[in-house]
Order: sequence, then C-alpha cells, then structure tokens
Amino acid sequence: MEPTTTAYGTWSGGRFMHFGETLSEERFIGCIETAYEAGIRTFVTSDVYGNGKADELLGVALKGVDRASYSLVGMIGHDFYEGQRQGSKGYPRFTDPELRGPAGYADFIQMACAKELERCGADRFDLLMLHNPDELGYTSEPLWQALEGAKSSGLTDRLGIAPGPANGFSLDLIGCLERFGSLIDWSMLILNPLEPWPVGLTLPICEQHGVKVMTRVVDYGGVFHDDIGGAEHSFKPGDHRTYRPEGWVQHGMEKANRMRPLAEKYGLTLLELASIWNLSHPAVHSVVPTFIQEAGAGARLIEDKIREFGKMPDIRFTAEEVDFIRTIGDNTGCMTLKGASKRHQTSERPDEWPMREDLLEIAGRHGLGADW
Repeated sequence: MEPTTTAYGTWSGGRFMHFGETLSEERFIGCIETAYEAGIRTFVTSDVYGNGKADELLGVALKGVDRASYSLVGMIGHDFYEGQRQGSKGYPRFTDPELRGPAGYADFIQMACAKELERCGADRFDLLMLHNPDELGYTSEPLWQALEGAKSSGLTDRLGIAPGPANGFSLDLIGCLERFGSLIDWSMLILNPLEPWPVGLTLPICEQHGVKVMTRVVDYGGVFHDDIGGAEHSFKPGDHRTYRPEGWVQHGMEKANRMRPLAEKYGLTLLELASIWNLSHPAVHSVVPTFIQEAGAGARLIEDKIREFGKMPDIRFTAEEVDFIRTIGDNTGCMTLKGASKRHQTSERPDEWPMREDLLEIAGRHGLGADW
C-alpha cells in the first residue's frame, strides 16, 4: 500500500521528542487509534525513537487492525544496538566506520528491519526509509545495494530517504537521486509555507526522478495548529522550541495571519492551509504534521487536532495561490543548512561535512547558485 495523503508520525505526542506535554503511554497509544479512526492510513515510525519503544506502542495501537488497511513506514539509520549515545548528537549512524565497514551494511539492515518489524507486529514495511543519513548515506553504492537487498528479501515493498534531523541536505539529496534514483521511491523532507526554502529547490528534481515526497514539520513547530500565538502562551522548560530565536512564534503568526484569507476562502484551518499548500506541489504526495499537546489550560486537545486533520478536504491551490503563499513565507537564507557546506573543512558532526566539487557542479547544472 502506497503511503497516503495524510500520515501520522510516532514522533508526535512528546514522548520521544521534547515539545509540549509528554503523553502517557496510554494516551500515546490512544492518539494512534484516534488517527486511524479519523481516516489516517499511513503511520511513520523510526527504530531510534525510544530505542524501539515507539515501534512497540505503534504495534499495540494497531494490533488487530487489518494490515492491508494501512501503510507502514519504517525508518532505520542510527545504531543503538552496538553504538554508544554521543550526548546531544544522539546515537551514531550505522555507517560510522568505527562500527562497521561497507561489508557489514547488509547484515545490519536485515537485523534492524527484522527487529523493528517484530516490534511493530508486522511482517514487512510498505516503505523503508534511510533515516538521518550521514555523508555515506548519500554516496555509498554498497549501502544502497544493501537497502535494495532488504527489498528483494521481502522486508519492504519500497525504499526511501529521510534527510535530517534539521533542514538542508539539498545538494546531497539531488546527488543521491542522480546516483541511486532508480532505487528510491520516496523522500521525507521538511516543507511548509513558512519554510519553502531550501526544500522547494529540490522538488522539481524529485519529480524528474519519479521520487514521491512526504513532507514533515508541516505545522512549523505548532504555529499552523493555531494555538500558540497568544501572549499568555509559554513553552515548558526543555521544550525543543525554546532553542529557536526569540520572537519566532509571533513572527510566524504574523505571516500566517497574512495567509489566513486564503484559508477562509476555502473554509480551511491553518493546518489544512499548510498541508494543502504542500500537496499543491506536484512532487508532494503525503503530509505528516507533528501533533503536540501544548501546555496550559487553554490548549486544544491533541486528539481534536488529529481528528480535524483526518477530515482534510481534497482540494489543491492554483499556481497563483501557491506563489502567493510562498512569497509571504519566503525564508531564503534564514538558517544555517546541514549537510555539505563551504563552512566546513572537516566533518566534525554526522550531519555536516565539507562541500564537494561534484555537488557544486550539480548546483550549477540545476541553476541553484554557488553560495552553499
């Protein structure tokens, strides 16, 4: 089953990423059940969330549900089996040369897939994605041969790539598609009306290679859920969003309010506006927001947000309306991008590495400029 237009990610609910209230296990499971009842039919999980715990809770929530009625998207990339957590960097990628060389990729992938499937209570993925790849993840032929082996052996029907955890990786992704696009069915990328850059640069190339795009962070840290803009709202200590620049919520809401007339024209919520804007790009076929139970007595229930998203109308914006939104939300150059960059002379982190000449050639060939 192909991933569907609406999807639910197990990073929602604050248990495995720190934002909003941390849901109990029972409520976390209940949110997944609510998503299915609301008509959402794609569920995305990563083995590194809670070192497998998110997979287990997803398996509990979907136990007894007809497996043919939903699409299961699994993600592997970090090695928490043999690797040691490196503080804020998290667990190393399984491609870390200190853990294994290319000859060991296939065995790890087979093992990690089998264990994640067991936790999810399933016998195969509809889509398996390489999660938060390092530089080798974008360039290694043995790695993509090993992923193809997982597909050939029946562990998954489709393969994909999910760059992250932050934004960037645009040239790396295009280079990966040019090398291995025949093997890649899907990519999961960060896109929303307040972050059209840099992913918007890669969408035509994804379309050219027949790679369907699932977009995350559609909600822009909760702004498009439309319940964090009040002066009385504050984030709890430790919430990931407290590390963003001062005033980002107010600045985001000011722009979102300028988009609101288009939402009102179609009778949409702001989250529906953001989701439909994403889906109005030909390469985008699925949206997966982060669902957050915000702190405070006046916060909307996360379950209500999920139900509302499940009823999203099947409409698309015109090219003029897409451009209208993009112009308001234009964020070109607003952030330090991850992946290949001229800033780095050496690779000191698994998500940052020096710029390569072949990537600059790609940028020139696609008219993406030289300032990376």
